[in-house]
Amino acid sequence: MVTIEEVKSPIVDELVIFNTKFDAALDTENKLLNVVHQHVKNNKGKQIRPTLTLLSAKICGNINENTYKTALSLELLHTASLIHDDIVDNSSLRRGQSSVNAIWDNHISVLVGDYLLSQSLQIAAQADNLAVIDLITHLGKQLAEGELLQIGNAQKISINEENYLEVIRKKTAMLFTVCTTCGAVTALDCHDKLSDQMLDEDKQRKAGKTIEQETDRQKQKIAMMRHFGELYGMSFQIRDDIFDYIADEKKIGKPVGNDIREGKVTLPLIYAYNHSTESEQKVVMEILKQKDFSEENVGELINFAIKKGGIEYAQKRMEDFSKEAEKQLETFEESDAKTALQQLICYSTQRKK
Repeated sequence: MVTIEEVKSPIVDELVIFNTKFDAALDTENKLLNVVHQHVKNNKGKQIRPTLTLLSAKICGNINENTYKTALSLELLHTASLIHDDIVDNSSLRRGQSSVNAIWDNHISVLVGDYLLSQSLQIAAQADNLAVIDLITHLGKQLAEGELLQIGNAQKISINEENYLEVIRKKTAMLFTVCTTCGAVTALDCHDKLSDQMLDEDKQRKAGKTIEQETDRQKQKIAMMRHFGELYGMSFQIRDDIFDYIADEKKIGKPVGNDIREGKVTLPLIYAYNHSTESEQKVVMEILKQKDFSEENVGELINFAIKKGGIEYAQKRMEDFSKEAEKQLETFEESDAKTALQQLICYSTQRKK
């Protein structure tokens, strides 16, 4: 099995530089903020997003100062979004450790998240690249829309695969998309606005139309990395959602069935529900409508999803997105960065946490 250390091997030195810059970005004269920031520093996770940004730059050219600023901005924005998500979800754990809102109150957590978001945008502006600023500000809106879509789906109990895919595209895959796009943009020194083009492509995809290849080689590279990021992000989130049904709680850092308890209907349960009898659907819908998420009912929904083939279907969809992501790399020359991105796909689909 591929390890995350193998994936990072082509950019070991660059990640050292990135982490030095990340720690410096969290330094402040405010004592309370410094205490919270230290908690954030100690709980960085696998840093897949900066890894993606740096590798995407390297496969397209060279990692430069703007690449670091972009990677830093995106990681700060991601960290802010996690803090805010934990408040919204009332989560007490993040990566197996106490979340910021579990240690401090929601008031402080919101302000810390806001501080990190402001710092993210300030650093993005320092990159002095319109394409980067455009993509990152567009991303903030998409993340918020994704969260609101998810809340709306939970309230109206949407058990629809397309609605689910739209949520994870905005809430998760868009961040990966911007990481890979910005990596390519900084390496190729592109300054054109790209968010409008991405929205146009999104509309075309929804309409079932084929997106024409860019003729310009530079734009083609950026488009390939953009599509790679989105497809990889979709696969990544589906893998995360599978964990909610079958994972070891000690390994993933949150209780199994946690999404169900929060009213989130993800792909395994969606497939199971849509491939079951009317009487079985009635039982599931009653639990969801009543929000009766006792241990017994959560266990029943998990077992129902497993019995009806929901896990196998979700794994297939995950693999489909992964294969499409790998295809985006085919036209790039062989390099250690290309190999690392291919390994990252394998790592993400096979990971246990």
